[in-house]
Amino acid sequence: MHEKYMRRALTLAQKARGLTSPNPMVGAVIVNNDHIVGQGYHHKAGAAHAEINALNEAGEAARGADLYVTLEPCSHYGRTPPCTEAIIKAGIKKVYMALRDPNPLVDGEGIKRLRDHGLEVEEGMLEHEARIVNEAFIKFIKKEEPFVALKTAMSLDGKIATRTGEAKWITGPEARNHGHLLRSEYDAILVGIGTVTADDPSLTCRLNGTQGRDPIRVIVDSKLAIGSKAKVLGLSSSAETIIATTAQASTHRIKEISQLAKVIVINEGPAVSLPMLMRELGKMGICSVLVEGGAKINGSMLKERIIDKFYLYTAPMLIGGQGAPGAFGGDGTESLKDVQHLSVVNTCFLGKDMLLTAYPEERRS
Repeated sequence: MHEKYMRRALTLAQKARGLTSPNPMVGAVIVNNDHIVGQGYHHKAGAAHAEINALNEAGEAARGADLYVTLEPCSHYGRTPPCTEAIIKAGIKKVYMALRDPNPLVDGEGIKRLRDHGLEVEEGMLEHEARIVNEAFIKFIKKEEPFVALKTAMSLDGKIATRTGEAKWITGPEARNHGHLLRSEYDAILVGIGTVTADDPSLTCRLNGTQGRDPIRVIVDSKLAIGSKAKVLGLSSSAETIIATTAQASTHRIKEISQLAKVIVINEGPAVSLPMLMRELGKMGICSVLVEGGAKINGSMLKERIIDKFYLYTAPMLIGGQGAPGAFGGDGTESLKDVQHLSVVNTCFLGKDMLLTAYPEERRS
């Protein structure tokens, strides 16, 4: 019975997927005499928290009720007042909490505050599910680096294009629409200069012909070879574009491209250090990154063990040919003992295509 209400809270939390960063997604349900009397979720950063929305809906029915919340209620002043004070004032009797807040400003303090005022607090209900919902927030808070997901579309034999470079479209419209949905859920989208040169993408979010929330665009370009008329530098989106480069780029070129986008020099070179780039993006407050690059950037990400999650779209076709690029370029590993093993958590069909969602085995939540 109790888990039913927590699952409802988790469902509510995810209504704001892609809208709350750098805050977590949180849902709350208030139950009195086995009836839901109030529910709510955190709509966006700076807006009222889930607990407040649920309490406002419940009104006086919150007195003596139980609160189911997906994350520990805050006990400090931020953009909004502490939720613990509102919970205490409303007369809630018991709080069921899925997950402690990893934020040092909250971690355990919200629980202590509630218990000090006589409320019962039960931790850990559906904790694993709650961790997955806020996996990006948790990594960002703990490591001050973005959560990195990689998305790629390929044939059954692992090819992302033909030997002539033709790649549109390997997957069908359902899979492509899902990919745009992912774009709306991540803070930033990252590609290499090879993808920009070959495809000149806008890297915007387009869902069923409507405009979604566009992520920040991050281009890895070690020598600033990007053309000044590239779509990512134009007015195709109001989202910021960041060009990550190295000291190999000339001062003149940096000044020129800086008129069109934010240029950040990551390291001396010859290639952009991806671990250093992730740390820099973290300093900029970017909590999550979706990688949509080609074989080269995918291979580099895999080699550096940067990827936290994989979205692998597979179309029922065979391209063949040694000259056709695979999903992950570079030299690869010499021995099977060094390969990246994955834990597959979900498979589903999107039209004729299959989507496999997986985590690196060592990082699975």
